Amino acid sequence: MNQTDLLKILEAVESGKLAPGAALERLRHLPFEDLGFAKVDHHRVLRQGFAEVVFAQGKTPQQVAEIVRAMLQKKDSRHNILVTRASSKVFSAIKKTNGKAARAAQFHPLSGVITIQRSSEISGKGLILVVSAGTSDIPVGEEAFLTAHMMGNRVDQLYDVGVAGIHRLLEHRESKLVQARVIICVAGMEGALPSVVGGLVAAPVIAVPTSVGYGASFGGIAALLGMLNSCASNVAVVNIDNGFGAACVASCINRL
Repeated sequence: MNQTDLLKILEAVESGKLAPGAALERLRHLPFEDLGFAKVDHHRVLRQGFAEVVFAQGKTPQQVAEIVRAMLQKKDSRHNILVTRASSKVFSAIKKTNGKAARAAQFHPLSGVITIQRSSEISGKGLILVVSAGTSDIPVGEEAFLTAHMMGNRVDQLYDVGVAGIHRLLEHRESKLVQARVIICVAGMEGALPSVVGGLVAAPVIAVPTSVGYGASFGGIAALLGMLNSCASNVAVVNIDNGFGAACVASCINRL
């Protein structure tokens, strides 16, 4: 439930179209809904502008499906539903448990993201561009892309433009890089790409280190340290493989 939905309920009570008791029933689970194994934060969209996102890793498929069910049952709220780090088993449980309500659910196997898009409203003021260094970084880039899209932003992508062939990146400097209001830059190996991108644009660059690389990359730690030590002053860094977190920050910036 967002501010517009809440205002409609209050106006309906004021006009007499909705009884106070009926309004109370609709708002009964507004703070959160206790499912026993999870407390679904229905209030988050009012506080932060986007509904709670379900992190599927470590949860059973049925637990994820029940959380999604609780979100879908909020008839007064048409916010998008996003599940990250999911599997085909989780997707099957969501479709089976929620039936017709989950008809719009889509599974994106490359990123492990499940989306249920119920609103196409654009709240972001500009373009978020997701840039990946290599093809192996695309799964994390796609998590960022889908998250930013579901949070109401215009999003574009520019993949496989790493520093090993810097001309691939420079080809898009005027057409994409300088047009973006926020850039999410995803890279593994030594993590050099965000510094290059940051030096080319005035927009904030959110760097995402990935766990892609040979042994001395230490599962993304080398890229993380490289990005944290970037000499480009407009670069900020999120955790390893955290495309979701990068997109959340980018969305906040894009709504300012």
